Amino acid sequence: MQILINSVSFIHKVYSWSCEWYCKQVSLTRTVFVLHRNLQNGISLPDRRNKINKTLQQESDKKHFGVSVHGKQDVQNCFQEQIKLQGQVRLLEHRVEQQQLKIIQLLEKKEIQYSDRGDENSVIDLEGKRQYSDCAEIYNDGHKQSGFYKMKPIQSPTEFLAFCDMSEGGGWTVFQRRSDGSQNFDRVWTDYEEGFGNFVLTNGEYWLGNKNLHYLTNQGNYTLRIDLTDFEGERRFAQYARFSVAGEEHSYEMNCGEYSGTAGDSLTGGFHPEVKWWADHRGMKFSTRDRDNDNYEGNCAEEEKAGWWFNRCHSANLNGLYYRGPYTAMTDNGIVWYTWHGWWYSLKSVVMKVRPADFEPNIV
Repeated sequence: MQILINSVSFIHKVYSWSCEWYCKQVSLTRTVFVLHRNLQNGISLPDRRNKINKTLQQESDKKHFGVSVHGKQDVQNCFQEQIKLQGQVRLLEHRVEQQQLKIIQLLEKKEIQYSDRGDENSVIDLEGKRQYSDCAEIYNDGHKQSGFYKMKPIQSPTEFLAFCDMSEGGGWTVFQRRSDGSQNFDRVWTDYEEGFGNFVLTNGEYWLGNKNLHYLTNQGNYTLRIDLTDFEGERRFAQYARFSVAGEEHSYEMNCGEYSGTAGDSLTGGFHPEVKWWADHRGMKFSTRDRDNDNYEGNCAEEEKAGWWFNRCHSANLNGLYYRGPYTAMTDNGIVWYTWHGWWYSLKSVVMKVRPADFEPNIV
C-alpha cells in the first residue's frame, strides 16, 4: 500500500508541472490531494479513478465557453495527463492483485505445513494420581489417549516426560522421533545423555535421553519397534526382541534380539555377510562427535553428523541429517535404513519406541 501512495504522489507532481495554469482554476491539486488521502484511508482504486473522471468532466463543462485558445490547449494537455494517470493506476491495481495472490498462496502453503506437523499441545496431566514406570502401565490404568505423560522408571531418580503411543496395541514409550528436520541431532555426549527436543507437540522431534532409555529398558524384557515412512508415503516397520541399553559406565551399549517386520534387519547389518562385519550395531557403545566409541579408525559420529551406536560405521543411522529422499553427500549421513532404501535415501519420518515383551492390554 505504501508503494501505491508513493506512486500516486509522484504522479501528482508530474501532473501539476504539465497543467499548472489549468489546475489552479479547476482545483485539480485539491482533487489529487484528496486522492492521496483516500489511498491512506483504504478507498478502492476504481472509486478514485471514477472520481477523477467525474471532477475533470464537471470542471471542463464549467469552463468550456470561457477559455481562450491557450486555455483549450491546456485542457487538452490535462486530459492527456489524465489518460496517463488512469493507465498508471490500472498498472498499480494489477500489481496489487498479483501481490495479494502471492500472499494468499503463501498463507495456504504455511497452513498445510502446520497441519502436517500436528502442532497441537499433547501434554496430558494426570494430576499426580499415581506414579507410572512406563506407557504400558499408563495404558493399562485406563489412559488410552496418545500424548506426553510423566513417568518414573524403577531406578530413575526423577520423573520425566515421554510420548506414549497408544496405537499398535497401545503402551509404547517413544524415545526417538524424526518428522520434519526441526531439531538438530548432531549433538554432543551430554545432550544425548540427558535428552533434547520438543516434548510438547504430537509430532515434535526429540531424543528421550540415554539415561532415561537405560532406566526404561533395565526394568525388564522390552521389545523395540521402529516405524519408518518414506517420501512416497510408504510405511514399514522393524521389530526386535530383548532390546536393552546399558548404563553410563558401559557407554550406553545397545543390544537386541530377533528381528521381525517389513523394513529389513538393518540393526544387525542386514543379510549380507560383507556388510554385517562392519555394520552390525549390536553390542556397540553410543558415540557422539565428542565421545568416539566406535570401531572405526576415524570418528563415525563426526562424519555421519549424529549420535548413534556406530560400528564401522552403519547400516542404520536414524539420527542422521534430514534430507528429502534421495541425496548426495560426502558420506551416507542421512536418515538411513539400509535394508529398505539403501544408504543414499533419507527417510521422511521415524519413530523408535519400546514396550514390555509380556505386555497384555486390558479392556478398561
